[in-house]
Amino acid sequence: MSVGARAMTVVMAPDSFKGTLDAPEVAAALGAGWSDVRPQDRVVTCPMADGGEGTLAAVARSGRGTVHHPVLVHGPLGEPTTAAWLEMEEDGARVGLVEVASTSGITMADPLDGLRASSRGFGEAVVAALDAGVDRLVLALGGSASSDGGAGLLTALGGRLHDRLGRPVAPGNAGLEGIAGLDLSGLRSLPAGGAVVLSDVRNPLLGRSGAVRTYGPQKGIRQADLHRADERVGRLAGLVRDRLGGDEHAPGSGAAGGLGFTLAAWGARLVPGAEAVASVVGLPGFVDEADVVVTGEGRFDATSAQGKVVGTVSGLCDARAVERMLVAGSVEDTPTGFRAAVSLVDLAGATGAMSAPGRWVRDAGGRLAAGVT
Repeated sequence: MSVGARAMTVVMAPDSFKGTLDAPEVAAALGAGWSDVRPQDRVVTCPMADGGEGTLAAVARSGRGTVHHPVLVHGPLGEPTTAAWLEMEEDGARVGLVEVASTSGITMADPLDGLRASSRGFGEAVVAALDAGVDRLVLALGGSASSDGGAGLLTALGGRLHDRLGRPVAPGNAGLEGIAGLDLSGLRSLPAGGAVVLSDVRNPLLGRSGAVRTYGPQKGIRQADLHRADERVGRLAGLVRDRLGGDEHAPGSGAAGGLGFTLAAWGARLVPGAEAVASVVGLPGFVDEADVVVTGEGRFDATSAQGKVVGTVSGLCDARAVERMLVAGSVEDTPTGFRAAVSLVDLAGATGAMSAPGRWVRDAGGRLAAGVT
């Protein structure tokens, strides 16, 4: 669809700019910048996420019958912290959304300690949703601090991980060094409607492209410790597989330090995160009404089309012949198919883009709007 000086409907559907602005903040700044230049246009904000940081915020922003339920959990390094899970209503069913990033997330771990960090807090929030009687779970996996293979989750769900003397193993990947047995007799069951796992990664659980070797360094695991850490996760996976099944080679099983594998073994279904979030927040309907859609993320590169927000939004636009534009903190690869693209680093330099991101996102929105007047 062509765009020009006439009044238009413009949809702002960005991901968060990690470490600076969440998706609702990015969408609001883009919308404000656009309206500065083209006040006659109808601007619709539809913040997006791919199952990682900001998923809870994006879904809450959609207003689809959402209720926040605060819950006290153990943070990734064992500290008590207040998190929340989100209740939604879908076709008369109560759905509980739990996010790794806000319960066992990497931004919560100070200092980073990928060998000691645990997924227990995420599991505690899942249990809180189960205790509240939800009919179905939606579990967002991006942004985890841990590489424990889901050991903390299993503990929270009622499993017991023990050493050869029957003692509970310590939290985190390092604690799996001594694991000898797994008692799942007290494990909680899935809710009646099951569980869906949102993830933007396709990594298997183990090996060179697995959870630990790919993402462990980001979580504070030294290169020299990666092989041993990978072996520990494999040890847990063997015990889980013997009792629940599971496939450590399945795409996505390496998500969130191995939570993808353990949740799939528990009976959850893994789906592309951005597609699922788009459905929940009603993005396809907004794109149907749009003349142009603006999407974005912190770093645009060759992986942006692979199950992430930008790729998902682009697919919806292309299917409907709606023009799309891009704003990114940095643009590392040439964007294709976009009417226009703006990089905050190009506008303000790396330091400026990080120190005043809201200002420069708004400026980028205005620049995009100016291009269609």
